[in-house]
Amino acid sequence: MTETDLAAYRHWATTPLQTKPTYSVVIPAYNEEWRIIPTIGAIATHMCALGEPWEMIVADDGSTDSTVELVADLGLANLNLLVADANGGKGSAVRRGIFESSGEIVLFADADQSTPIEQFGDLLAKIDEGYDVVVGSRAAVGADVASKSLSRTIFSYGLKTLVQTLFRIPVSDTQCGFKMFTADAAMLLFSRQVIDEFSFDLEILFLAKKFGLRTTEVPVTWIDAPGSKVDAAKVAVEFVKDLIAIRRNDLAGVYATDNHHPDSAGVKAGGSIPSQTNRQAA
Repeated sequence: MTETDLAAYRHWATTPLQTKPTYSVVIPAYNEEWRIIPTIGAIATHMCALGEPWEMIVADDGSTDSTVELVADLGLANLNLLVADANGGKGSAVRRGIFESSGEIVLFADADQSTPIEQFGDLLAKIDEGYDVVVGSRAAVGADVASKSLSRTIFSYGLKTLVQTLFRIPVSDTQCGFKMFTADAAMLLFSRQVIDEFSFDLEILFLAKKFGLRTTEVPVTWIDAPGSKVDAAKVAVEFVKDLIAIRRNDLAGVYATDNHHPDSAGVKAGGSIPSQTNRQAA
């Protein structure tokens, strides 16, 4: 870290923003006492070096360990800690973080840093090209995936095949925990999200396609971090159920543009949420 970068970090850590942030980074966290501090440090170091105003939001998901206390004790001026009363699922945590964000660009990144924050710029470049949603992908050409277990490899392939067969979503990896949105796209999508568990990523990308948002993926470096909480067998069953639920919700009009998630009242956004018609015409 250069002296300039260190000064930028100190300023971010001690002085509340006086302007609207350019970037918001949302980190969902559930029982991450062993990883959350290094993750915050790595993300803050990189983001401060970019030279733009930014905020971090840690969305706790009802942790029963010391995650909340550790984050609170940092006392960082531009870190917003959201504490849940109970475990509601990763999708719930990410949604709460998105609704609290104020940045023009919003990234959500897993607390295990399986996808390093250094790849922020690769996704941002696609936003700058005019995309609304950019997905970090472990399946795109050029991705570097290390230490991925055989069970997770088989699991991922099976999910990918199901998703492409049933939904034709234009990305090859729906589940990587490293996704970037424009503020308007984030508010539009998460205000209609209803799935709170593992499959929320799929639902969000299904909605992006439904609403005509420009979506692309970027190959990333990914490491299967120790201590993963994913139970492949259990998640596979839930995933199939959620595939059916998404299709049923769509047919029932749950995702209509005039429907909003009840948690989205009064959300902050970079501008008005575009309607489907206006967005496709843009």
